[in-house]
Amino acid sequence: MSAAAGLADAAAKADELAEQGAERELATLRLQWDEELEAAARSRDYRERVVAYRAIGQFRFRQKIELLRRGLEDESPACRGSALLSLERLSRDHPGVVNGVRPLLHELVARDPNEAVRRLAVMALRNGSAQRDTIAILAALGDDDEQDRELREAAAKVAQLLRRKAGPAR
Repeated sequence: MSAAAGLADAAAKADELAEQGAERELATLRLQWDEELEAAARSRDYRERVVAYRAIGQFRFRQKIELLRRGLEDESPACRGSALLSLERLSRDHPGVVNGVRPLLHELVARDPNEAVRRLAVMALRNGSAQRDTIAILAALGDDDEQDRELREAAAKVAQLLRRKAGPAR
């Protein structure tokens, strides 16, 4: 597990550099850890994949969106959650990141067996553009008394936020 621990430490350092705006140092760190990150994302051990998917967001590695897509489809809920955390982080200033995987996020929100993964998918959708189908899915989820209370509340809140983002209907 030492390779994953090294990657986790490097990712934490990358996150610090990104927060400081140290782009050159961050780019150097990305180059140094690129292969290790790729290898960890393909590991048989879900714990290594969790670290890799989380590191993508910490490194602000937009070039690794395809790896995150794989993480969203991972058999492990911990991996799906980790990929969602990175997707949410990468999409804060770039809604296209969410828009590119929107159908997959809709599927996770509606059908993932893990409630935490479903809530994380809702939170990632918050950063995408305000599309009618997303708002409808979230609003319906928010009104569904058969769903977990926290999931309903998160879905209703994000649906309302997206409605405001969309502006008045034309």
